[in-house]
Amino acid sequence: MVSVIAAGVFITALDQTVVVTALPAIMNDLRVPITRLESVIWVVTAYLLGYTVAMPLLGRLADVYGYRRLYLISLAVFASGTTLVALSGQWAWLNGITEPMHQIVAARIIQAIGGGGTVPVSLAIAAALVRPEQRGLALGVVAGAAEAGSMLGPAYGGAVIAIWGWRAIFWLNVPQAALIAVALLFVSKRQLAGSRLGDTRMDYPGAATLTVGLALLCLALAHQGLFRASSPVPFGLLAGFAATAGIFYLLERRRAQPLFPAVLFRTWTFLTANAAQLLVGVALIIAMATTVIMANTVMDVPERPVDSFTAALWLLRMTATIPLCAIAGGLLLRWLDARWVTIPGLALTAFAMFRLSSWPIAIAEPQLTLDLVTAGIGFGLVIAPLMHRAIAAAPPEYRAVSASVIVVARMLGMTLGMAALSAWGVNEFLAILTGTPSPLMTPQPDAAARAAALSEYQQTLRTASLSLFHDFYRAAGIIAATAILPALLMRPNPPESERDSLPPMSF
Repeated sequence: MVSVIAAGVFITALDQTVVVTALPAIMNDLRVPITRLESVIWVVTAYLLGYTVAMPLLGRLADVYGYRRLYLISLAVFASGTTLVALSGQWAWLNGITEPMHQIVAARIIQAIGGGGTVPVSLAIAAALVRPEQRGLALGVVAGAAEAGSMLGPAYGGAVIAIWGWRAIFWLNVPQAALIAVALLFVSKRQLAGSRLGDTRMDYPGAATLTVGLALLCLALAHQGLFRASSPVPFGLLAGFAATAGIFYLLERRRAQPLFPAVLFRTWTFLTANAAQLLVGVALIIAMATTVIMANTVMDVPERPVDSFTAALWLLRMTATIPLCAIAGGLLLRWLDARWVTIPGLALTAFAMFRLSSWPIAIAEPQLTLDLVTAGIGFGLVIAPLMHRAIAAAPPEYRAVSASVIVVARMLGMTLGMAALSAWGVNEFLAILTGTPSPLMTPQPDAAARAAALSEYQQTLRTASLSLFHDFYRAAGIIAATAILPALLMRPNPPESERDSLPPMSF
């Protein structure tokens, strides 16, 4: 049954990235000009935003009303949203009210709310279905499915578009969600009895405040002006987040059953696991984005430049390894303490990043594959141990919300890393361009001299750009190495019986 739960996480995680491949087809079908590319990017951003914000709210609702019920509701919301995406732009009466692109963005938010709900509930169900000694493997399977979905999304989207078109990507989600829902009905309520313990209640004012706060934080971190200091908008959003956080604290300290029990934030293991997870998210998105951009812009393989398909295959060497090693990391928890799985994984990640930072322009095998696979092994090994520690640190009636926090930490890390990389990269590329005079601005005696000067100019730009990409990888390596400190500070969990007896504490 854990595999059925993992399948649900896979299809919802798939839609985080599957739409990246579909953007050109969507723009062509809906006649969106390239000058409106920034609005089109919201098709991706809206899903990530809704996905992140929904997790803590739906995680707590699952703790209160039952895992299976909330999982089925999340699948229904996801299926409704994906249907609306597929139908966007096809209702003439609605097109007269709002643009098709706005319809897609709104539908993607609905889809993301359902998709975001499946993740913490799936992790909590996996923890409830198995014995404590098998929990690490179960979490590894679910986490690996989530990783596989997000990593394989672009390739899956490209294949579906080539055969049926971009709308089929979203239509196919409906029967898949229905099959998973039917399979879940065969799980007895007795198997999930641990999902509703005692007189648990939902803190709706706290949930609404947290939702607003997380939305403000995500929007601030995603705004490039935060790192360029070129706009007051992200700082205003951060101020709004700070004010909302203060209100949330005042609300929660008066609640008998708060949205987040204070025991979580007084638990050293929970805090250090989330700190490590945040840093892993930053390093992962830097590694992924740098690999694709570098391959498409400056790299060569023997005898020919790298094209887009080859660049995708490069990234696949790393991303395909991550879910497999997430399962392996969970399996290792049967014999090893979570720290001694996490720390080698982070060390491997840092080592691989520093190896990637030494790549020449003409990279060749076996170094190419070995370095990317090593990075994938490192990123994969840390997933299950960090999630296991965070969930195990929570009282039973707060396991789903604990699972949501550890996932949100990673998503926030990826959002932060992407914004920082974008701002840093744009500034540095502008510096490279302004510091390298173009030969087109200098008169040349003949065509041959002009061609030679242009070739030298292009080579200078490639070399300088490669050096910048090396800096990105080194930054990812330093961040991964830094994550070793909170991982090392994670304390062994108390025995299962002792931990389950801990009462929820109010703020």
